[in-house]
Amino acid sequence: MVAVQHERSGRERILDAARDLFAAHGFHQTAMSELAAAAQVSVGQIYRLFKGKEDIIDAIAAADTGKREALIRSLQKRLEDGEIDAERTFELLLLEVTDNPHEALSFDILAESFRNPRVGNSIGDMCVQARKSLGDIVRTVNPNLSGEMLRGAEEVILACIFGLGHRSLSGPELSAERTAQQAAHMFVAALRAMG
Repeated sequence: MVAVQHERSGRERILDAARDLFAAHGFHQTAMSELAAAAQVSVGQIYRLFKGKEDIIDAIAAADTGKREALIRSLQKRLEDGEIDAERTFELLLLEVTDNPHEALSFDILAESFRNPRVGNSIGDMCVQARKSLGDIVRTVNPNLSGEMLRGAEEVILACIFGLGHRSLSGPELSAERTAQQAAHMFVAALRAMG
């Protein structure tokens, strides 16, 4: 039991250190020895837990995907329970992605998803689940949307989520909070005007 807890804490330390180092220096530029030192584990322990950096990236992508799915499901439930309205639902979701402390890492993960099928599948699975959940939220705003119009709304919102997650490159003039509020307002207004 102690060995399992030790391995789990080592795994988490490795993933946390990898997030920081990969974001700061890049995935390919981070040496395993540097990662081991930052995580306070041996290089051997890294290789006992992961086959290599690609597996670490895959684990980070899977963990981030799980967190994002949980957030969307939580917001969807709050919307269904009448705790928040659709605009606030979108605002909270967008605020989560616009305030991304590991923006550079997410670029590396996206780039790796084109080279590494496992990472690509993790990202693809996340998008499938996100589209479904976003579709449920969209139908709350406009129950008349279906078929291609619904798919289009899901696609545009998902693209905005990806784009807002990397907004620092565009030199934003609004705070993350105001950006999320404005985007949420536009989503709801556009969805209500459709079909």
